[in-house]
Amino acid sequence: MTAGLLLSISGCTVLNMLLDRDIDARMERTSARPLPAGRIRPLEAGIFGGLLSLAGLALSFTLDLGFGIVVVLGFGFDLLVYTVWLKRCTPLSILFGGISGGMPVLAGRVLALGHIDLVGVLLAGSILLWIPSHILTLAIRYADDYRRAGVPVWPNVHGARATRLVIAAANLLNALVLVACALMLRVHPVTLMLLLGMSLGMLTLASLQLAAPTERRNWLLFKFASLYMLASSLLLTVGSLV
Repeated sequence: MTAGLLLSISGCTVLNMLLDRDIDARMERTSARPLPAGRIRPLEAGIFGGLLSLAGLALSFTLDLGFGIVVVLGFGFDLLVYTVWLKRCTPLSILFGGISGGMPVLAGRVLALGHIDLVGVLLAGSILLWIPSHILTLAIRYADDYRRAGVPVWPNVHGARATRLVIAAANLLNALVLVACALMLRVHPVTLMLLLGMSLGMLTLASLQLAAPTERRNWLLFKFASLYMLASSLLLTVGSLV
């Protein structure tokens, strides 16, 4: 399972960078990546990304049909819907990127149970609700970069305050979803309290950034978001086993 997801996600990432190399070349944050910097040729990247993708998807279907279907849906949403279709057209593209981001956890749940259940759907939804803290904080920090590249992002289309409001609202909903998952998985009470504490910390930080925004706090929220998602996943896993 791990190998199938690793290969599929890595291959999709390579192909995304291949398709976005013109955007990356116009952005200061990404201009040093191998493709826009000319260290790797597009044909080489295409072959490498294609081989990784084919290996990962083939392995996923070999493991289980349901698992393979969910993985290929995530792959398609990321590469075709998000990158090819929507990224250059609308700031709502991150929602579809978030759907693809939630597919690995749903795929793992399907592989374990043999079917899709409510916990799996909620866990995938949690990833979608986590995306604003991860992506929109980055979009606020590099709004000028995205404007030069011609990529419509929330801060440039709807304004920074509306973006911070979306981040805060998504954090509130994510906290509720994660707590619901914890209750359905019947995690250990200590685990539940730790999860509640972390969720409250994320929500507090997002609310402070909404009320009194600073560049430092925005970047702190971006950094903490990754740790939050990793820690909450581990807590749900360990807590349901104890």
